[in-house]
Amino acid sequence: TRERKAMKCAIYARVSTKKQETAMQLTDLRGYAQRMEWEAMEYIEQASSVKDRPEFERLMADARLRKFDVVLVWKVDRFARSMKQFVDTVLDLDRAGVCFKAITQNISSDQKDPMGQFVLGLFGLLAQLERAMIVERVNAGVAEAKWQGKHCGRPFKVFRRDRAMELRKQGASWREIARQL
Repeated sequence: TRERKAMKCAIYARVSTKKQETAMQLTDLRGYAQRMEWEAMEYIEQASSVKDRPEFERLMADARLRKFDVVLVWKVDRFARSMKQFVDTVLDLDRAGVCFKAITQNISSDQKDPMGQFVLGLFGLLAQLERAMIVERVNAGVAEAKWQGKHCGRPFKVFRRDRAMELRKQGASWREIARQL
């Protein structure tokens, strides 16, 4: 008989201030991992700031290296600071072949589970919609700027072609001509 590969999980717990504790999160997360018989590694963020989340960054780097199969979190808001960040991060995990589970909210991105497939499909559609809206906004801005007579795109410089040909006849390289003109 073939031995089944033991699943590895990353437990991620986060609190926002030094006065808060991760104990409640960790109790539930460790219990879940134990019931599933998963080998767990922990990433605990204590008093994280908006920009400085070293444990989160370490978790994502390890996910890209496939050091674990699943990320366990207590609730979505302990993992991501916004819905956009949550969707982007779960999609990044999926690209790395890592599943996401928020155990108290029954949210999973497991591709083997129909609900997980639905969640990832929905997240992909949300990300696609956001990209399309950004492109639409940029195009509208460019059109408005052009209508107002502003130049859009790379800046261009008008130069005298006759002067370029004259310099070329004198033996200047194209690079030298470009630098001069």
